[in-house]
Amino acid sequence: MKFLRQLFASCVLLGALAGATGAVAADAAPAATKAPAKDLVLKGDAKCTSCHDESDEPKLLHIGKTKHGTVADGRAPSCTNCHGESDLHTNNPAKLKERPPTDRSFAKSSKTPVAARNESCISCHRKDSKRSHWEGSAHERADVACTSCHQLHTAKDKVADKRTQPEVCFTCHKEQRVQVSKPSHHPVLEGKVACSDCHNAHGSIGPKLVKRDSVVDTCYTCHMEKRGPFVHSHEPVNEDCGNCHNPHGTVAESMLKSRPPFLCHQCHTPHGGQLAQLRGQLPLQPTATSSGKSGINYTQARGCLNCHTQIHGSNNPSATNPTPQFNLR
Repeated sequence: MKFLRQLFASCVLLGALAGATGAVAADAAPAATKAPAKDLVLKGDAKCTSCHDESDEPKLLHIGKTKHGTVADGRAPSCTNCHGESDLHTNNPAKLKERPPTDRSFAKSSKTPVAARNESCISCHRKDSKRSHWEGSAHERADVACTSCHQLHTAKDKVADKRTQPEVCFTCHKEQRVQVSKPSHHPVLEGKVACSDCHNAHGSIGPKLVKRDSVVDTCYTCHMEKRGPFVHSHEPVNEDCGNCHNPHGTVAESMLKSRPPFLCHQCHTPHGGQLAQLRGQLPLQPTATSSGKSGINYTQARGCLNCHTQIHGSNNPSATNPTPQFNLR
């Protein structure tokens, strides 16, 4: 009986020791074989997504819904490509209550120089023909950051949508905001025309950041019927459509800077033929050396377009009467 008791006690002791050893091994196993964190969206983003998850505001992981988050595209950047390695931000060695910022941050309050912020974008997009003229452009000289207009961690970048793009541009270009609200304007607010249809905000070789080499070439992209060539051209048309039109909007019809005939009289001397332009005035009688135009420079209820209909250019043959260089039909 005594022998059986000793045997039972020995078995209990051995069982307890085995259980304790197994528990220690079980506790040690996960530490030794713990799987590394997995990337959620971008290559190597586990370094960031271990803290930044879908509950963050702004929704940083929404970058996976943009072109920058296309995993199948080998050109897609990683978090560190844009923000830098940011070891101080990741590890916080000083155990600060608020972690140090990333090496490159893009918030409005960021202390990162604008040139350094833009370089993270241009380093990839410099080869793009639409952005090859960024250096020296009006926006680059004005120290505008790419992120002042673009939103990267969002599924819908406002600049990429015609309906919301003007809202972004009007943040700075307030004069144009007023002009497109005038009665005669391009349908910008209606969502049919966007600023980028005419302008390249990233720089161009044309004036005013227009997409073509000149203003007239940019306008001809849509208004082909004004291109010509014409036998008799109107020189202001060949020079710059902006001589007569304000493309963002005016109160005059056809986006003219002022109503005819006053617009025409800025270059052309008013004339009235053989008719007195004021009641009681005597018309100027033509002589051998005069042109037959009235010397009275008043205008009442007259419109140049009543006669000069082809103001963008005329193809009338040179043998017609009256002479065709006056852009008559």
